[in-house]
Amino acid sequence: MGDIDRVSYGRSSLKPFQARAALDLGALVTGPALAVACASHGGLPIHVAYVRGMLARVGLTEAALLTPATWPASDDQGRRYFAAGQTHPLPIWHGCSGKHAAMLQACVVAGFPTESYLSFDHPLQAQIRSRLAEALGHDLSDPVVDGCGAPVYEVSVRSLARAFARLAIHPEYRDIWTAMHRYPALVGENPRADQLAATVAEAAAKVGAEGLIGVGVRSQFGIAIKSWDGSIRGIEAGLVGTMEQLGLLNGSSRRLLRERLIVLGGGEPQGHVEPTVELV
Repeated sequence: MGDIDRVSYGRSSLKPFQARAALDLGALVTGPALAVACASHGGLPIHVAYVRGMLARVGLTEAALLTPATWPASDDQGRRYFAAGQTHPLPIWHGCSGKHAAMLQACVVAGFPTESYLSFDHPLQAQIRSRLAEALGHDLSDPVVDGCGAPVYEVSVRSLARAFARLAIHPEYRDIWTAMHRYPALVGENPRADQLAATVAEAAAKVGAEGLIGVGVRSQFGIAIKSWDGSIRGIEAGLVGTMEQLGLLNGSSRRLLRERLIVLGGGEPQGHVEPTVELV
């Protein structure tokens, strides 16, 4: 539905494929840590612990991270850190620090320099470009700098759906799909759209900034949704409508997802957003 060949930047929806490139180079990331490598996390203590563990496994500390210093995406957790005496933001709290830790692991194992791992011409980024082009099914645009400092590329809705189909079907992505599906609370904040999709269906999902989500339904197909005004509300409505039409929801899962579309007033339901997706 809509202009599925219009391009935007893939942002964090590309993390599963960046993680695959890191694994290709020898990154030692499995299970829950692999979910964190694909995450846009909230900076909770469990996320921080996995990131530190990934770095320590190859003899690095969080000082190697080139993510911008931020407070956690989880406001509640940020207040807890502040109450515990933390007075300034940290790079490890950035939602992309897991991805960066996996990249750094790959660099150490492959013998690449770690201080320049985000440079467009770094050999790690060349491996990532190759993996992304393969998954998306098209040549890549020139990169620009994403919010976390890493290179990022243009995608269309069509090519992102193709990539998430590969994530769901191709054997070389099985470990990544499994980690994302098995540990959705590590991949996304609760109750974010990607966490919900992986909870209610046999799926792995990842949102990207500015209203983007990709979903890989196990052994079947990929879904991509882009809200052109960048809103989360738009992709949540699109996700509900799409999953309903594809027969991926039962009664309880449909109710759980549709709760996200309720509009409150005075703390009470006053209406709801209704999806208008009509797949062809």
